[in-house]
Amino acid sequence: MPDRQAPVRRTPQEPVALLLSGLLGAPVDDAELAAAFAAREEPATAAVDAVAASPEPARRRVPSALDDLDAAIEALLVVADRPLDLLTIASAVDRPVAVVRQAVERVRDDYDGRDGARRRGFELRELALGWRLYARPAHDERVRHLLEIESAGRLSQAALETLAVVAYRQPVSRGQIAAIRAVSVDSVLKTLVARGLVAEAGRSEETGAVLYGTTDDLLVALGIRSLAELPPLAPLLEGAEGAHADAR
Repeated sequence: MPDRQAPVRRTPQEPVALLLSGLLGAPVDDAELAAAFAAREEPATAAVDAVAASPEPARRRVPSALDDLDAAIEALLVVADRPLDLLTIASAVDRPVAVVRQAVERVRDDYDGRDGARRRGFELRELALGWRLYARPAHDERVRHLLEIESAGRLSQAALETLAVVAYRQPVSRGQIAAIRAVSVDSVLKTLVARGLVAEAGRSEETGAVLYGTTDDLLVALGIRSLAELPPLAPLLEGAEGAHADAR
């Protein structure tokens, strides 16, 4: 009896091919094997396609180095009790002056509401002595109301009038101030000097009297760069020129 030739068995390498052969040694058709692999890969491909088609999650904005610099400058401006010049700010943040100027101007523009930002109730002003934060003039009434509530440290009306005379007539002597105001100004002048708003500015060449002028602290308090920005109040001081001359 002739030996029956044993059927040729393939050795599939994938479980799907083994399943198709029924684990009985039946030949596996190449087309069936290809179809099996295609069916096996289809779910994985679909999963990849689904991930690719899914919406990209919103990206969180990562703070940049410029954001950090701007924030540092804001912190300095908030805690400072005087205007800060660019050199002082640059030393504090350890950055070049040119970079600091750009950052300060960027912060100012942000407060002003440029590029769609919200306009703040305060502004960043450049003064003769540097940069400082101030409340916006639009809120003067509310700020004035607050100051009236906290009026314990405010200057008296007499002190304000004396300060105005010094500001507009400086350098001016004690006698000239008294002649303009028609009252003694000794105690009031001492108060202004103690507050740092007025200081000695030399002596009169004619009489040797001490002359007084305003200080930079007054410019800071008023939020102006120089005395040239004071409003023209000379018309309200009629007769002051004559009194000024008589007091010499």
